[in-house]
Amino acid sequence: MPIDLSPLNNHHDLLFEIPLKVKQGHRFQPTGFPDLGAAEFETPHGRALLVESAQSMANRLEAVCWDEGANDLIEPLRGLSYVRVLREKSYLTSSVTDSHRLNSPYILESKDKTFLGVLQRELETLERGPINRRILARKLLKYDAGSLVHGVFLAKEQLAGGRLRVARALTAFIEADGVKVAPSGGSKQDHVDPTGQAFNQGGSQKGFGHVPFPRDEYTAERITLYVSIDLAQIRGYGLDETETRLLILLSLFKLRAFLDSPMRLRTACWFELNNGTDIASKNVPNFKLPTRDELIGTKNNGKWSGDLPSQIQELSCQNSEEETKTDKMRVTEVTFAI
Repeated sequence: MPIDLSPLNNHHDLLFEIPLKVKQGHRFQPTGFPDLGAAEFETPHGRALLVESAQSMANRLEAVCWDEGANDLIEPLRGLSYVRVLREKSYLTSSVTDSHRLNSPYILESKDKTFLGVLQRELETLERGPINRRILARKLLKYDAGSLVHGVFLAKEQLAGGRLRVARALTAFIEADGVKVAPSGGSKQDHVDPTGQAFNQGGSQKGFGHVPFPRDEYTAERITLYVSIDLAQIRGYGLDETETRLLILLSLFKLRAFLDSPMRLRTACWFELNNGTDIASKNVPNFKLPTRDELIGTKNNGKWSGDLPSQIQELSCQNSEEETKTDKMRVTEVTFAI
């Protein structure tokens, strides 16, 4: 049965505020930044902490869609467009797994300029004047649907002068409130030479001997995953109703798949849902996040029964003739050479 998205019709965005808790104990390890460390900040209610940034969460929401063993999208999502990068006929990376998506240097900086040439030809009408976002969105859907969800910046001068940008339509981050530092530490033990000086090889600077180290983790009164889906932006792409529905369902699936995953973000950062799996929107209370079964269904006779796989199959190329004559979604292979 198709998922009812009609409650979203009169809303510009769809917001979720999802309570999390530490899976074991009280402490957790937040993300860290160069020359900054943990990102603590003050709010009207006290000390808070950025546990996971929007950039990192975008990568995690992509990761739940990827099968590392197969080096491909998970089976229910196959048919979604993306660029697959090969080196010497072996898988190297993709626009799903690379941080810069279609702007990945492995896609656009290779000696093989074939795909860059394809993008130049298909986007040449955008070189002068205001950017026609409908044309841009259609080409991005054709080659990398995820760029319309997570955003992209095609910075190459050859591509409309490097002006082609799409902001994130799906944004997620994790914050903790009422935080306190939980200091601890440890020591790397050397049972051969505790002093690190016996072999005159540089001591602790080279890793010899006992090496003590400090460690800061955190506790928190509340940990919250904040999620927004910019419905106005997705509708503003000017795609047809089926394509717009696909992008909304894909965004919902990414969130649901992340919440259903182990949510182990780092060695000492492991979360679980605090209030069960029944999750209502903050600003559209009568809309609940669909379950995984509702989104992708089950596999019967080689086909997935869910709403999202059905949309993918309808909008993706099924044969080489469709690849040549239509703008339907497809997987594009690019060879990286230096």
